[in-house]
Amino acid sequence: MALQMENLKRDMRSLTAEEWKAFAESRGWPAFRGAQIRQWLEKGVLDSDKMTNLPQSIREELRKTFDVFGVNIEKKLVSQVDNTVKYLYALRDGETVESVLMQYRHGWSQCLSTQVGCKMGCVFCATGMGGFVRNLTASEMLAQVEAAQEDNGIRVSSVVLMGMGEPLENFDEVLRFVTELASPGGVQIGMRHISLSTCGLVDGIYRLMEHNLQLTLSVSLHAPNDELRSRLMPVNRRWPLPELMKACREYFRVTGRRISYEYAMIDGVNDTDACADQLAALLSGTVSHVNLIPANHVAGSPLQRSSARRLREFQNRLAKQGINVTVRRTLGADINASCGQLRRKEQQGKMV
Repeated sequence: MALQMENLKRDMRSLTAEEWKAFAESRGWPAFRGAQIRQWLEKGVLDSDKMTNLPQSIREELRKTFDVFGVNIEKKLVSQVDNTVKYLYALRDGETVESVLMQYRHGWSQCLSTQVGCKMGCVFCATGMGGFVRNLTASEMLAQVEAAQEDNGIRVSSVVLMGMGEPLENFDEVLRFVTELASPGGVQIGMRHISLSTCGLVDGIYRLMEHNLQLTLSVSLHAPNDELRSRLMPVNRRWPLPELMKACREYFRVTGRRISYEYAMIDGVNDTDACADQLAALLSGTVSHVNLIPANHVAGSPLQRSSARRLREFQNRLAKQGINVTVRRTLGADINASCGQLRRKEQQGKMV
């Protein structure tokens, strides 16, 4: 039976530099002790007994108060086609999440999970079929990167929050994660190398806008009109396209950051010429980029990906109407590298 996260110790790696300073002062220690603890953590030292410049009494207090919320590699699949690596990570409470490590010419990029499961219920997504369990902590997100780096002997140079879960549903921990990720020490990946994907939580987009981060916001659109989008993505019933597009335009106005729109191409559903024309009209006048994605087939779903020919025709139709559009390169096809499928298969195996 999975442990309840609220009954566990505090997560040692989830505290910022200022929070460590405040923690030290709350215990009556000099503020510089907080900075010392932080420096050890940035070096990857997670055992307080090895923080040798701290008094024994402080090390004992850290051991009593904190733990490390890490991950272990439960399963690992390596593509024989393009070296893509898919991980099923085990968490300390017995739950699992997925992550995908991808090699590009510019370096290694990793797709990370932000939740165990997902509440959003998009009909083409394997993650949502397993239901929602809980949010991940900032350090559980960080641990996904660290585990992949150590396992492969590489440095991850960019991350995409597009794995299991809806990042803006776990707003505070995701904000803590990206802030820490971009801070000196540790993994240290700058904001411009971080992409955050949302299915369209309008309130979350406005909250993110207030922080004016230099990351890339990706919006999972997947349909050009409300009727179709509501069938594919229940979130559209809460925030229909006019509200979503208004938020996206405001986000660009405030941050100056171009938004990327994700569009999974589903055969006979959202890949018609009419859909292409509606999408072009929807994005007309925006500074944006459309990323067409060959939809991944999910076991038990009747939905199939569009043909390569239909993808090209749809792309060309958008481009002729002035839309900046590309087709996402398919990586890890031989290991079903889209997130959610490996965990779902694992869950089904345990029920047999």
